[in-house]
Amino acid sequence: FSISTYNKIWTDAQKDLDIQLRREREEFLQPEKDHVKVFKLLAASYIKYMQIFRNLETAHDQLVHWQKRKVIRQVLDGVIGRILEMKKEMVELENSEFHYIDNILEDLKLLPEDIEVPIPRYFVKEKLEVLQQREKILDQILLNAGLQTQKRVKAMTFEEAIKVIQVAERARQGRCRAAFMKQIYLQEKRERQTKLQVQMGPNPDDAATCIQKVWRGYIQRKKTEKMREEEMIFLGMSLPPHLKAASISQMRAGQINALQGEVQERHEEVIIKEKLREMEGLNIKETLQDQIGQCFIECRHIIGRFPDYPTKETGGSMAILSEKTPEQVAAELAAKKEMALQKKKQTGKKEKEGGNEKTKGKKPQKTGKKVSLPAVKTIKEGWKMAPSNFLSILEEGNSQYKAVWQNRDEGWDFLQDHDPELIKEEKREEVEEEIRVQVDELMQQKLENLKLAVDGEKSDKQKKGRKSEKVRAAMMSLVHRTIDSLYRELVEEGLLIKAKTVNLSDYVGKYSYLGTTLRQVDIEPMPSLADVRQLIALYGILPLGSQTVHEKAPLVKALLLAGPAGVGKKMLVHAICTETGANLFNLSASNVAGKYPGKNGLQMMLHMVLKV
Repeated sequence: FSISTYNKIWTDAQKDLDIQLRREREEFLQPEKDHVKVFKLLAASYIKYMQIFRNLETAHDQLVHWQKRKVIRQVLDGVIGRILEMKKEMVELENSEFHYIDNILEDLKLLPEDIEVPIPRYFVKEKLEVLQQREKILDQILLNAGLQTQKRVKAMTFEEAIKVIQVAERARQGRCRAAFMKQIYLQEKRERQTKLQVQMGPNPDDAATCIQKVWRGYIQRKKTEKMREEEMIFLGMSLPPHLKAASISQMRAGQINALQGEVQERHEEVIIKEKLREMEGLNIKETLQDQIGQCFIECRHIIGRFPDYPTKETGGSMAILSEKTPEQVAAELAAKKEMALQKKKQTGKKEKEGGNEKTKGKKPQKTGKKVSLPAVKTIKEGWKMAPSNFLSILEEGNSQYKAVWQNRDEGWDFLQDHDPELIKEEKREEVEEEIRVQVDELMQQKLENLKLAVDGEKSDKQKKGRKSEKVRAAMMSLVHRTIDSLYRELVEEGLLIKAKTVNLSDYVGKYSYLGTTLRQVDIEPMPSLADVRQLIALYGILPLGSQTVHEKAPLVKALLLAGPAGVGKKMLVHAICTETGANLFNLSASNVAGKYPGKNGLQMMLHMVLKV
């Protein structure tokens, strides 16, 4: 496929996404009481997002233009998160993790393969070098420690060994006897043919016919093979002979060119950023200082004193330069101070109450304690789509595509290289942020001098919170240790194990085509292996592969893989690690027992696992 093909795939995916977003704005805002209609609405949206997901993933993987891939990546993360939100709504609606939508697929003229969850290739591709280096280190640690990654073979008893030898020996004798009888049969056959030839005499015509048959067959096969090669070259499906010899060198040259392009791309970014800092840095710095100074003066005229400078955690000068009046800025800063004081008082009261309770003794717990449960959407109230964390990402990516890439003329860009103007806009924000941090330090000192000179007061320095002694004592043992040493210790203790290279597609299983039919006669279908594979991809792989999806998608704390031996539970765990490049820790009770004794030992082990 050419670059234009993948550009068209991207364009079609963005059009489908725009239509889907408009459809959601129209249909998901009104409450709906019909259970069947709601499920069909969610299932249709789930299928549509899955098709968009497949197209965007293909375009992201094959396009060369890194600025396009960056926009696609943002939309791709949003689509993945939206799919997980749709899945959560379907689960809450049906109270089941498994859904049967074969009737909807039939109406849409789609196959089950069209809704198979694709695993984005950038999960592993973007950190391939790190994963390869980590695998080398793991192999070296296992080799130095003399640890075996495979289970030991169970030794056979003396009787079992004799039985195996007897079976093998009897089979060998049977094969020898059969071969001997075959030789006798062939020898007798040759003797009979020789007697017949001696009786009838040699026939030169038969010998010539036999030689001609073999020769003509050989010549015709050569001609057919040559014609087939010429046809493939004519159709463009095979390279001519003089180009095949240079294909390996050309591939190598292409790889080198790609690496050179990446290096040149990074160099261009650095050059553009330095030019922006040289040309516009001074103007940006002066403008920020003037705006912040003007805000100080306005605040003092209105509230009678200079405001406190916002901390880095609250945004620094961004809180001052936001589109707010000086009164609002001063009120927000005062409210934050009051909130901090109230929190300190509350924590102090809780600590005192906790100490009194310990001295008095434990009180019996009440059995009728109220537990906060998540709100369940009933049909009487009417179903309504929950607020989304990813619609804003999709809207932003869609608007960015329309503004920059939809009507862009790329006839001049044959190499699909980067666009310097887009880099300038992106790097200008980074330069402004770097300069703003420097200006914050200068203006904070200037504000302190103004307060001291005009109002005669010193600004209160905020005290940083200190960790409790217990937390610090637990962490001190790990602070000065490197990740490599922790990694080595976990491997040597057998907690971090090497994952087998298994893809999720290796877990073979077909889709259940009778799910809807069985439910119509009040029979709950048995989930198929394809359904299990889908859930592993949705709950295990997609949230681990993308940081954005992991932070904002519906939380899945754990997965339970249960079943008899040999059904593929461990295979699915290894597949999750392979598809996402994750570490595999064996924290089962039998494996942990005796390695880190005591409560403090277990806490230290968990800190090590989380740090690695």
